[in-house]
This record gives sequence, C-alpha cells and structure tokens, in this order.
Amino acid sequence: MDGTLTHAVHDFEAIRAELGLPPGLPILEYLDTLPAPESESLHQRLYDIELELAQGATPQPGARRLLERLACSDRRIGIVTRNSEALAHVTLAACGLDDLFEPEFVLGRERCPPKPDPAGILMLMSQWNSRAEDVVMVGDYLFDLQAGRSAGAMTVHFDALGRNDWDEHTDISVTDFDSLLSLLSDTPADGPA
Repeated sequence: MDGTLTHAVHDFEAIRAELGLPPGLPILEYLDTLPAPESESLHQRLYDIELELAQGATPQPGARRLLERLACSDRRIGIVTRNSEALAHVTLAACGLDDLFEPEFVLGRERCPPKPDPAGILMLMSQWNSRAEDVVMVGDYLFDLQAGRSAGAMTVHFDALGRNDWDEHTDISVTDFDSLLSLLSDTPADGPA
C-alpha cells in the first residue's frame, strides 16, 4: 500500500533513528526480538509515527482509475501491509480509496505475519477460493515481491523511480498505474488480478 497505492513518504532510516534502532534492519522483526515492555513501548511509538504519515497520505496518480477498472471487471482486490490494519484504513481514507476495498480484505500485521512472509496473500487466496496462477501481487519493495513469489502469484514491481531493483523477484515492472492499466486492457476479465 505505502509506496504503491500512495506516494512513498516513509523514511525508514529516520524512523529507526527516532526509535533508537540499528540502521538497516527490518523494524518489525527487530522490535519483536526485544523484551516485551520495551517492544510494546516502541511499537506504540512506531504506531504514532505511522499514524501521522497515514493521515497525510496521498494517492499515486492513476491509483483510483486502476482500482475502479479492477472492480468493474469483477476482480477482487485486497491489501497485505506490514502496517497495522487500523492505519491502513486511515491511509485509504486519506487517499479517498477506502470505498474500493472490502474491510475484511485489508490485512495488516495483526492478522498475518509481515511480508516477506506470504501468509497474508495465502489468506486472501483462501478467502477468495483463488489459485496462485490467478493472483497478482503488486508492490514497490522487495518484501512485497518475495511474498508474492513465495505464494506462487505473479509479481508486479511498481517501480516509480525506474531503478529495476529485484528483477529476480519480478515478473512485470511498471513505473506508473497507466502502464499497468494498459496491460489489463489486454487481459480477459476472468484473468489474473
């Protein structure tokens, strides 16, 4: 969601510094290694930082158009985020995209292990009674692509900067949603989404 449907505003190194964490390590996984009282306190501080970012979220150009096209062609859409579900809904509301998602298909770190674990994607596939070959994972970061690959889904790297990172985990790379929308125009309505 963050950096894919929304403009990327999370400065993870600044967040690590504010939380007093070592640079370069995944935040959630590191917090989970700490003693419970310290972990809980830092999780709350992280939530507060993320809440401020969620309230100011803005959508990527073309995000609504793409999501509406998917909905009109009877494709199911969901979100698997390393963020909390509550903050995912705040983000979607701030972007004016909340009406396009069924709440039960917005999965945060409370309901499934965080990506790169594929559990969230597998959970959606189970809820939708979908096969892996009918599912597409769109994301802007390595963990998104790894989760998609591990779930057996097609992976689309939303690479707004056009850096072509993580090619080994990417089936398709796009720099904007109009490019992805044009690919959908060539896909039958019952094809992957």
